[in-house]
Amino acid sequence: MSVPTTGPLDRRRFLTYSAGAALAATALPGCAASVDDGSGGGGSTSGSSTVTVMSTEDDKKIMQAVGKSIGIKVNFVAADPTKLNALLASKNPPDLVRGLGATETPYFAARGLMTDLDPYFEKSSVLKPSDLDPVNDVWRYDGEKQGAGPRYGMAKDYSQDQMFWYRTDMFEAAKLDLPSETEPLSYDAWLDLGKQLTKRRLGKVKVYGLNATGLGAFSQFMGMTASAGGSLFAEDLASVDFSSPEALKALEWYLEYARANVGPNVANPNPDGWDWPTYQAGRMAMACDGYWFGGAIGAEAKIAEVSRLAPAPQLGSNRVSPCFGATGYWIPKDAKNKDTAWKLFEYYFAGKPAEERATSGWGIPTLKSLRSKMPQKTAFQKQAFKVQEQEQEHFSVLTFTPYAQLTALDGVINKVLPKAIKGKTAAGKVADELNKLMNEQIAKGKELVG
Repeated sequence: MSVPTTGPLDRRRFLTYSAGAALAATALPGCAASVDDGSGGGGSTSGSSTVTVMSTEDDKKIMQAVGKSIGIKVNFVAADPTKLNALLASKNPPDLVRGLGATETPYFAARGLMTDLDPYFEKSSVLKPSDLDPVNDVWRYDGEKQGAGPRYGMAKDYSQDQMFWYRTDMFEAAKLDLPSETEPLSYDAWLDLGKQLTKRRLGKVKVYGLNATGLGAFSQFMGMTASAGGSLFAEDLASVDFSSPEALKALEWYLEYARANVGPNVANPNPDGWDWPTYQAGRMAMACDGYWFGGAIGAEAKIAEVSRLAPAPQLGSNRVSPCFGATGYWIPKDAKNKDTAWKLFEYYFAGKPAEERATSGWGIPTLKSLRSKMPQKTAFQKQAFKVQEQEQEHFSVLTFTPYAQLTALDGVINKVLPKAIKGKTAAGKVADELNKLMNEQIAKGKELVG
């Protein structure tokens, strides 16, 4: 079974279609009234040899092939945050759900909606906790903080998502020095490069200098604020504060980036939907995407020849290089076929599919034993691997609130920032409005969790 070249497109699709998901997602229970959307798309009813998987279209064939190889029939349900919330509330969820461990685990675990997988890991002969990359700890939650307590899921692969790729041919054409492979750029220097690399014709951008928000704006703000020495969330994770000096610095930078119109932003999104088509066509010089983006680049020799990976830019002196995804799977607490779902889970994460993902370059494997299989044959692969290995020293996961979903917070940004960017609103006023609307969402979620 081969890994399709469209693999990580699902990360972008997930964020794209879920960014507009109902902000009322914070109203999902522990506790909400049952909801029936009439689709019958929940837990499987065909016996223990059938598993219902909610995932992306890109993973559909992979999961069905995995199931077939071990004698399990896979019923597929297209990933949809609103539908998932409804199925969870009605206690009729899929048996296996794809999600972002870094940002979703606290939310679903705090509501008692995830199965504790520790008993399964203890009995497994192929998925040993000692072999798990530390990134998998984002799938743990002890009721107060992420990274401790029961293990609720596992990442299929991951990247340090604020690293960026750049095209040497565009740098050379602009007579600019290439970024260092070891020392991170400051955000100001990065933006200056973006301005110099942007090409316009008749007032319209023909080539983006950079895209600074590959995985969405809120996650980017978290990373920037952390590198400036602060935290976007309060210590109890029950509020955000864009007015703190560190967060305000990040917001001011983003407003300057968006108003300079050197790359896609919430007021002027990339019409291609995600970075690869634009980068591939020579219409983007720098793309803020982690190691996984190299899977697409490596498939095209001419693009690979002029592409390089660079460390994550820093807003301050507190060097961090976060992971915002750690995409993987989890089993809902009310799933009907947990044992069969685990068999599928186990083979997907430790069998042939895991080995193929490791060799594909589409992400860093999450089993330590597979790390050596990361591609290192071509000059392109060697450079990317070297930079990624050096960056690992600065790996970090920024704890996410259990009281709101990322889609809801990104939804607030998508509502507030376009007007602010076009109206040249001062960053302080923008911060006040973001605080008000986001903290209202978080407060509702906290009230429901109890």
